[in-house]
Amino acid sequence: MKPVLQLEALVAGWQQAATAALDLSLAAGEIVGLTGPNGVGKSTVLAAIAGRARVFSGRIVHAPAIRISLQTQEVPPVVGLPLSGRELLALTGAATTGLPSWLAERLDQRLDRLSGGQRHYLALWAVLDAPAELILLDEPTNNLDAAGVRHLTTHLHERAAAGSAILVVSHDTAFVQAACDRCLTLEAPADA
Repeated sequence: MKPVLQLEALVAGWQQAATAALDLSLAAGEIVGLTGPNGVGKSTVLAAIAGRARVFSGRIVHAPAIRISLQTQEVPPVVGLPLSGRELLALTGAATTGLPSWLAERLDQRLDRLSGGQRHYLALWAVLDAPAELILLDEPTNNLDAAGVRHLTTHLHERAAAGSAILVVSHDTAFVQAACDRCLTLEAPADA
């Protein structure tokens, strides 16, 4: 089976290289975790795949028309923004079906009226459930309670079973063990 994503000796960064060379193959239906200490470039790898960070050497190989959905740790400001949860999901093409009841019942509320955890999960869902063959998640369990983490884990497995390839950056060891088929631990570059 041809991989959805292939990283070949990828070294990525911003103004300068921030990662050690990384080889990775990710197939449809597979969930792979990237772990490691702060500063080794886990988020930078996701940014490079999404075309946001610079590739210093190596290659990123995927189909030219692949749909990529990226969730970052950046939280967009919503104070004063008259946008409801339902409208946010419509912007990304994410379905409302499958949302946990504690969030589904609040979809018509403005985002700035939701709690931080509710906003985080809704923004995560907008990315996770958007139509995409490759889903990139950066620390998705931040700001989630135990119920949110359980629901997220279940939905990740559902998306993988439906054929999406998922790459997850996380420091949450229990989550990575429960959600991922395999895990790669990134190391600091040799010259760091």
